[in-house]
Parts: sequence; C-alpha cells; structure tokens
Amino acid sequence: MSETTYTELRERAATFDAVDPLAPQRKLFALDDGVYLDGNSLGALPLHVPARVQDVLTRQWGELRIRSWGESGWWTAPERIGDRIAPLVGAAAGQIVVGDSTSVNVFKAVVAATRLASLAGEGRDEILVDATTFPTDGYIAASAARLTGHRIVPVAPAAVPGVLGDRTAAVLLNQVDFRTGRLHDLPGLTAAVHAAGAIAVWDLCHSAGALPVGLDEHGVDLAVGCTYKYLNGGPGSPAYLYVAERHQAAFDSPLPGWNSHADPFGMTPDYAPADGSVRGRVGTPDIVSMLTLEAALDVWDGVSVDTVRAKSLALTDFFLECVEAYVPQGRVVSVTPAAHAERGSQVALRCAEAEAEAVMRRLIERGVVGDLRRPDVLRFGFTPLYVGFADAERAARVLAEVLEETQQA
Repeated sequence: MSETTYTELRERAATFDAVDPLAPQRKLFALDDGVYLDGNSLGALPLHVPARVQDVLTRQWGELRIRSWGESGWWTAPERIGDRIAPLVGAAAGQIVVGDSTSVNVFKAVVAATRLASLAGEGRDEILVDATTFPTDGYIAASAARLTGHRIVPVAPAAVPGVLGDRTAAVLLNQVDFRTGRLHDLPGLTAAVHAAGAIAVWDLCHSAGALPVGLDEHGVDLAVGCTYKYLNGGPGSPAYLYVAERHQAAFDSPLPGWNSHADPFGMTPDYAPADGSVRGRVGTPDIVSMLTLEAALDVWDGVSVDTVRAKSLALTDFFLECVEAYVPQGRVVSVTPAAHAERGSQVALRCAEAEAEAVMRRLIERGVVGDLRRPDVLRFGFTPLYVGFADAERAARVLAEVLEETQQA
C-alpha cells in the first residue's frame, strides 16, 4: 500500500463524513474510540435509554405498581410499539405486534401460514424453507411441519420459483442471508409464492432498520423480525410479528394465550381470538425489555429508511474499496454480492480457515469489532446511524495489518 493511496482514502472518508446527513445521529449512541461493526448482531445503546428504563423501574413499577398496566400504557405496549416499527418495514399501522422471541414468532407464523393455505383447499402439504437460513428458523419450521403433518423442502431462495407447486402451503425465507449479507428478492419471490397459491413468510432480522422492506407494497403475508440488531432494542429485546390486514380475521395462532383473547380478563374456558394484530400476542408482555425497545426507537425520529439505505450502500462500497487497496490480493475474498440490489448492510470476507479465528480476535483487540461465522467468514455489519466512513477506512487498514502479522507469525 502506498502512502498516497492511504492519504487519499483517509481524505475521501473525511469528505464523505462531512456531508453525511446521518452523521448527527452518532452522538445519540454510547460508543467508544473503537470501530463497532457488529450492530448486525447487537446494536449500540442509545444514550437516553438508561434514564427511561430507570423511570420504568422506579416510578412505573416501584411507585405505580399494578396501576401501570393502565396508567403507564403497559397493556397496549405490544401494539403501540408495533406501530412505531411499522414505518421502518413499510407497513401501515395495526399489523405488527411486539412480543416473544423471533423463534416463537417464526413458529406462530409458519403454523398459521399452513392453516391459511388450507382454507384454499386440501393437498398443500409442503413447507419450503430457505436452505441457507439462520439455523433456528429451520429448526422451528421442521418442528412445525412435524406437528402439522407437512413435509419440509429446503431450497435456495433463488431456486424457489422452480420448486413451487400445488402442494406448497407456505414458504419461509430470510430477506438477508446472515452469513454472506446477500439480499434476496422479496418482491419477486413473494409474487411467485402467491402465483402458486401459497403463503409467504419473511424473516427480516437482518434487513429491518438497514434497508426498505415494503411489506404492504409487495403483498407479504406474514413476517417476523428481531429488534436488537439494527433497531438497537438491547440484548434479548422482544421480536415482532407482522400479519397483513387481509389475513387478520383468519389468522389462527398455534399459541392462543390469554393475552390474545377477545376478553382476556373474562377467564373463560373457551378461546375467542381478539381482532387485529392482537391475535399475535400470547402471554404477559416482557414490559421492561419492551419499554427499553420503545425508548430506543426514538433514534429513528425524523430518519428516512431510504437515507439509511443510501448510506449503507456507500459505506459498504467504500469499505470494499479500502479492503482492495490495503489487503494483499488473495488474503480475503468477499462473499457479499457487489451488486447493490443483492446486498444487505454487511460485508462478509472469507479468509483462510486456519487463521480466521485469530484474525477476528486480533481485530477486536485493536478496537475493530466484527464477528466470526465459522469456519472462515469475517463478518462486518455497517449500521448507518452510527458508523462513519472513517470507521470503514480504519477497519480495512487494521484488517490489512492484522493479516500481515498473522502471515508473518
């Protein structure tokens, strides 16, 4: 690497940061002098959240106690917070409920999808599942298939149109691949699923808060997602379930808890589902985590998802350019697509399996925090609300230094 190249890239980074419309958002987060590129696993803490949580603990719980279910809005929090997430994923109000984990919501969505599909006629006994999916989605879908008498068909997302048929009940796909950062064609695949008469279920864990999703625009049936990545809701923050309005009257949850009952305090032995997205609730909401998430979502006030997407693509482009300039040829290979239409908000670099773990460990020791997906993928998540172009340049430069040291060792 020449000194001229190094100087040029640093100057360009400074120029980009100076005109970045999202740069002011960075001061809203608890960050140190390092480069945090693991927001695709756990988002950074918004600075105002601890004070809000303290109020939940000391006043709402400590002073008001049981009265907070009404006076502090605890009871309506799942739908209220769902309506705050809705614009970030392209959904109108009244279609998202917050609560439970992503895994639990995947189970609800997949089973409910098979039940919706059965309303159109018999013979639909297959559930197509993204063959590259995050493992839990596959585990949950397989269990749902055993419980409902369906057959699981693993398939690469791009191959879904060729596998769909009159036996397909539901299709569970990830919008962004968690390993490679590949962005799949949600509009096109959803249309293909509908043309086959099946129900489309999307996992948005690696896309919500990083890029436009367009759930309503593209006619998605059901969707799930976590809130602790790009939405910065905190470790283990509750997930969400989207049920398109057109399906809500027929949505038949496999977990009909008392919180989704039309008269939850009637305590009747027979179950009668509530109207709307409330049907997606199960048991008592995790209030502390839920209200932590609600507070964290304040950082999105006035932020356009389109602006976030533009910066995400610019950041990942610039990082890849810096990697190409700094890292000796052949030491790492990007497995993240170069095409913008096929890229999420992370860059995954494959390096020699024997050194991958050591490389990521040394990066973290040097203040560049990414993560390793075994056996050989170095993963770097770019959260546009708080990651800048100088961060991208520094990460690539430190990566080159670490790789050189590893080779010498």
